Order: sequence, then C-alpha cells, then structure tokens
Amino acid sequence: MPPTSLILFDIDGTLLSAGRASRDALREAFEKTGVPDMTFEGYDFSGKTDPQIVRELLAARSDPACDGANVSRVIEFYLEALEARIGPDAVVAKKGAAELLAALAGRPDVTLALLTGNHERGARAKLAPVDFNRYFPFGAFGSDHADRYELPAIAIARARALTGRDFLGKRVVVVGDSIHDVACGRAIGVKSVAVASGLTPADRLARENPDHLFADFADVPAVAEAILG
Repeated sequence: MPPTSLILFDIDGTLLSAGRASRDALREAFEKTGVPDMTFEGYDFSGKTDPQIVRELLAARSDPACDGANVSRVIEFYLEALEARIGPDAVVAKKGAAELLAALAGRPDVTLALLTGNHERGARAKLAPVDFNRYFPFGAFGSDHADRYELPAIAIARARALTGRDFLGKRVVVVGDSIHDVACGRAIGVKSVAVASGLTPADRLARENPDHLFADFADVPAVAEAILG
C-alpha cells in the first residue's frame, strides 16, 4: 500500500471567512448571558478554541456582570445565534480552497479531516453554505478540548480508528492561517503548511518556521505538491 497522508484543515481564515456572522453571534450570546456591550477590540481570535475565546474575553472584563456568565452557556447561545445568521451571504470561501479540496479528495492516498477551534456544531454550520462538509467526515474540534494543542493527537487517533491506518510524522499535515496552527503541528513533529489568507501576516507566520508558506491557495498544484510532497 502506498504511503497515505492525513491532511488536517483549519476553517476560519484558511478555508473560508465568516467573521461578521461569528462576531455578531458571539456578541449576542454575551448579551443573553448578562454581559452587555462586550468589546472585541484588540482581541486576537486566530487559532483559539471557542471555550478559550469565551473564557479569555470574560476574564478581561472587570465587570460584576461577568460573574454569572458561564462559558458553556455563552457557547450554547453563540451556536444558536450563529446558525441563525449563517447563509450563502455570510460565508466566503478563500481563494483556491474549493479547487484544492476537490483535488485532494480525489486521491486514494489522502484522508481529509478538520482541525479547528470551532465547536463541531459551529464548524459544520460555517462549512455548509460553501458545501465543504462533504470533504470532512471527521475531525478534532474546540468541543473536544479547550486547548488547541491537544487537538492534533485527537484527530490522528480518530483517523486511525476510522481508517485502520497509522499516520506518522510528515505524512500528517496541518494546514492553517495562524501561528497556533503551525505550532500545534510542530509540537508533535508533523508537517505544517501555513497560508496568509487570514488575519496573521505572512511575515509573522514565517517566524514560526512552517514547512511551507503561501499567500493563498490560488496556485492549487503548488499547494497540493507542498502538502503531499
């Protein structure tokens, strides 16, 4: 059997953008849990899990109203609000993402999965308008663990359980737009492919020493070669 690759894709900033819908939904969730006028100014969402984001935003507020806010309740309200807002007009696929996924999915030596800080329910909602869910039968999500750095091992274990194959070393590839995507892959010795299509500038990503760095997925053959080579 030829070597097989497990490709783990981030969502926000990597495959698509749904930023306005996500932030409006999160703001509504805070309001429903008694935390009005939550500000996101200066806060970096990139590469973080949903529980981490909620916890950090609450911790930054020296407001008695935050005392009664529970992370799980905020996330539940957030998911409801997100699903109500998500639609074809709220989600934009990143350049080349659809073509790259189609090219990789057509290969028998490739297994695709998600590696995202989104709660799985939120991830599926965001992927639905651009019809990307069909490429990802499984993954590791913010609903699995609040620590982003624990997610690669979860994804690899699920891949082994579902396919019966061992995915080792550089045959596992983390594709993402944040420094945490690069770092969580490097921490377990897998390949990292960074893309500067999100909020993190290319020069900042380069300082994390990913195996490959692209501005976007426009050159699908080059990106696919980097992922699979």
